[in-house]
Amino acid sequence: MTAPLTPPPPPHEQSSQNAWQPPAAGQAAPASHDAVWDGTYGQDGPGMKTELREAAVITVGVALAGVLLGVLWWWLAPHVPLVADIVDKRWIVYLSDSEGEQAIGVDGTFTLLALGFGVVSALLVFLLRRRGGVPLVVALGVGGLLGSLLAWRIGVSLGPAQDVVAHAKSVGKGVVFDAPLKLGAKGALLAWSLAALVVHLGLMALFGPRDPEAYPEQGAAPNDPYGAPLR
Repeated sequence: MTAPLTPPPPPHEQSSQNAWQPPAAGQAAPASHDAVWDGTYGQDGPGMKTELREAAVITVGVALAGVLLGVLWWWLAPHVPLVADIVDKRWIVYLSDSEGEQAIGVDGTFTLLALGFGVVSALLVFLLRRRGGVPLVVALGVGGLLGSLLAWRIGVSLGPAQDVVAHAKSVGKGVVFDAPLKLGAKGALLAWSLAALVVHLGLMALFGPRDPEAYPEQGAAPNDPYGAPLR
């Protein structure tokens, strides 16, 4: 009479001999297959810190370009003619050409210049970095808005005096003079930012880095961990 055979353990169970044992005193624990964080980098990692620094530089650079935009706006914008008259011992200022479109031209000049600056700034940033990212997009948007605000204030300060009545008194009754530089359509302040974001998005879509393909060759089947092709 023979003793019954003991069935082997299931393959998914490990014997007590293969169980994990704590390392002995003075012996380092084995490294895991996963990457071990050793505390060298911060929470955001070096990549995020670098992106934030670059975004800050881009924001300042784009905003400072607003000085050039303001000078060009003051130089290229059409002049709005005014004339003054005295009625009941009071100075009255009105448009010299009531049917003129110079005021619309002032807003249009600023908008077109801002769109051009947005295209150029997006192209320069793409050529210098050739990467995307949220900090870069925010830098282009914020920098464009700050540059537009700076250009607006610089153009107004370079233009004719803001005190229209005092200016009319200085030139005299019936003499045509230029109106102060004024931006009537405040939505033009967003033209720079919108143009920069759209152009940069288009450049990234056309010429930006691509994700690596899953398989080197089309139609090739992936291999299993043991090297045999999966079908």
